[in-house]
Order: sequence, then C-alpha cells, then structure tokens
Amino acid sequence: MGFPFSALLRETKRWKDERRVYVMDKKFYVYILTNTGQTVLYIGVTNDLPRRIGEHKASLIEGFTKRYKVWKLIYFEEFGDIKYAIAREKQLKGWVRVKKENLINSVNPSWRELSPI
Repeated sequence: MGFPFSALLRETKRWKDERRVYVMDKKFYVYILTNTGQTVLYIGVTNDLPRRIGEHKASLIEGFTKRYKVWKLIYFEEFGDIKYAIAREKQLKGWVRVKKENLINSVNPSWRELSPI
C-alpha cells in the first residue's frame, strides 16, 4: 500500500541505549512511475525516494526511464529491510499490467503525481 509522499519528508529518528546515540532508521522504497500518457509503467527500488525521483525527472539515469520520459510518481511502498523491498520489487515486476493498475488504483485512483519535486 502506498503512503502520502509528505511522510517521506519527515525524518524518523530514535534514541538508542543510555548513551543517547542518535540513529536514523533505514527505509527503503519500491515505487512505480509512469509517463504523461500513462502508457508506460516503471518499477524501481531505492533508499532515498525524493533523491531518486529527482534523478528520474532530471533525466540523470540512462536507460528506460530517460528514453520513455517516465518520471511521474504514482505509487510507492515503504520497507524497513532491503531484502523485503527487493522481493516486493521483483514480485510487482512479475505482475501483468492490469494487476499493477489495480494496485495503483487501490490507493491513487486518479494516478495523480505524488511527488512534490
């Protein structure tokens, strides 16, 4: 299930043990992008979603997303473990398009842009 993009902008922190060591919680994201005509879907994984979306929008990443102008964030999921994020990415990539569309529609039926970048 996707979450509001604004939640990504808040830093999640916790205090660890009596020495008060400041630690950032690790987060990983599986995301789905589309182009303006919504004819193409791209699924990726990253540990920094705002940075990664910015790279896509600036066409800094060679390959599929640059070639097909795929930059509109329409869905994402958050994970605390990279293994689960990668497994989910592989699972979604194995789905037929209609199943991916149903997933996106379940949380973002208008396919609105979720990224403020």
